[in-house]
Amino acid sequence: MSAETSAAPGRFTRWRLQFRAWRGTRPFWAGLFMMIGGVPIMYFPYANLTIGQLTVRMATTAGAGSLIIGVLLVVLGISVWFQRHIRTFAGVAAILLSLVSLPVSNFGGFIVGFLFGMIGGAMAIAWVPGTPPEPQAEPTPDGLGDAPESATTDLTKADDGATARPETDGGPEEPNDMSETSPANGANGRHSVG
Repeated sequence: MSAETSAAPGRFTRWRLQFRAWRGTRPFWAGLFMMIGGVPIMYFPYANLTIGQLTVRMATTAGAGSLIIGVLLVVLGISVWFQRHIRTFAGVAAILLSLVSLPVSNFGGFIVGFLFGMIGGAMAIAWVPGTPPEPQAEPTPDGLGDAPESATTDLTKADDGATARPETDGGPEEPNDMSETSPANGANGRHSVG
């Protein structure tokens, strides 16, 4: 291929770019950390460690509690991926579940699950959706800038040096317009009837 020939993106490249765009619109890493934290919390109470001929069971009396905490952390991680608006609730719940896992599930999955759950919850709380960049406005030749036509005032209709008001759609002025009142001139709208 020459330097001038553009290579068409392959299927893998397209999937990777689509995944990157999807990942950027949600707290992806927070959800991943929550799910990783849930795995050791629910695994270790049911695991058997075999050292030579010796089998060590790490089961606790609260094995069902460990399973529930781990499954909830995994579910919260998946929920954060697909329901961005619950990120604050899911983050707080993940932090609380991680704290509860310390006494319930072998010190929070031997501290590993506890740390991943805490970090994932904090990341979910701290994540804020990004704002798209605003397009640059083109300058207008009449010097009005970006002001809409309805916001411009017609200074030719101003009488007696009074401030000009923006033109309305031809309807009568609102009777409760308090835009020119202030406490200094005593017309701030208090004690007025009608």
